[in-house]
Amino acid sequence: MDVEGYVRRSLHKKIPDEEICRLLQERIREIKNIDAAYAEEFALAVIDEVKTTEGLSGDLFCYESAGVTMGEFGVGSRGYGDHYAHRKVAEIIGKTSADVGVDQMDDGGVVRAQGTYVVSTVDGMHSRLSEYPFLAGFHATRATLRDVYVMGARPVGLLSDVHIADDGDVAKLFDYTAGVTTVADALHVPLIAGSTLRIGGDMVIGERMTGCVGVVGVTDHVTARKAAAPGDVLMMTEGSGGGTIATAAIYSGHADIVDETINLHFLKACDALIKSPVFSHIHAMTDVTNGGLRGDVSEMAETAKCTVVVDDALLRVLVAPRILSLLDRFGIDYLGVSLDALLVVVPPEHADEIIAVVAKTGVRMEKIGFIREGPGVSRLVRNGIEGEFQPKFREAPYTSLKKVVDRLGRDFEEMKAGIDLSAAAALAKKDRILAKLEYEKQII
Repeated sequence: MDVEGYVRRSLHKKIPDEEICRLLQERIREIKNIDAAYAEEFALAVIDEVKTTEGLSGDLFCYESAGVTMGEFGVGSRGYGDHYAHRKVAEIIGKTSADVGVDQMDDGGVVRAQGTYVVSTVDGMHSRLSEYPFLAGFHATRATLRDVYVMGARPVGLLSDVHIADDGDVAKLFDYTAGVTTVADALHVPLIAGSTLRIGGDMVIGERMTGCVGVVGVTDHVTARKAAAPGDVLMMTEGSGGGTIATAAIYSGHADIVDETINLHFLKACDALIKSPVFSHIHAMTDVTNGGLRGDVSEMAETAKCTVVVDDALLRVLVAPRILSLLDRFGIDYLGVSLDALLVVVPPEHADEIIAVVAKTGVRMEKIGFIREGPGVSRLVRNGIEGEFQPKFREAPYTSLKKVVDRLGRDFEEMKAGIDLSAAAALAKKDRILAKLEYEKQII
């Protein structure tokens, strides 16, 4: 619970301070095992600090409200709302000297340094795995390593950042770290840096945990999405899922299926490809994560400015049988969730060699589609008929709660107007502060 946010909302509703204090004490004591006197002192201190900061103005203290919440716009939910928001983030960052920058919406960023390409990626832990720290750390690490591998890079170092709320058991930190380093040790990639903080410091109570794992890699051959070209074929490995599938299994009462996700198949397949002579012929690679195949092939098509066509009949057989059974049983669109499969784009004459290299690691790979000239869109062939294949507003709902949330919605165009306004305001603020810093540099 965010006690600072609770007080701010209560003050904006014109609730008297005494009533806010009483209600906040009750909320605090529901979570913290403390006496009434301490709870009252805590509540009064929060109210005092919040009221002290009310009315601050200027660039350093205020932002242009979008009037749209993260949940309403689907940010982090891997659909076209999330995609749109990240396009705005890229606009604020602007054009940089990166060889592959955030504007390309790829799996990782790339810069050139001392004659080689340096690739960096970061992945957050799955929010619903807060109660299962080892799984959270394991899957976040595997996810970020996937992202650096599909950019064609060999990982050389990991970093971990974990935040645990004030009432979380310290053991969560240790269990999460064990999950991270299980993957790190298995692949001989050292964990070299990190940070550990409380979520919101004293202002957030409860046991929620969140965090991320980042990785740095190096390569001489970048396999970014923009290199996909008409005439290429698209191939995919079998996917058994990661954090998303683990979450779907746990919260549907099928925790026994989680064990299916504990493997390093994807990473070993990538590693074998990078070490193989055929690697230099690969145009692009990516993983099936962001909103499932719907999201990833759509982003690839947009970035490469060509049309990507995939065949549903070829795809279903590449979902691990127990995972596909789980998804079908609960009506979860397997094309709209993260499968943690590897996608490879390559000229057709090298496809069989790539399949053979991957097969030696024990991982199945098949051709699932092709790339042709045309607008930057993705298409799906189902029952022999080609049709649209676009991401939805959010990824396919894969828990009971997500199915409830998925029914809520505001007009997207109306929300976009607020998003555009707030993003433009943030960019203008950036320019103002940069101008100020430039002026100070000149007079020093």
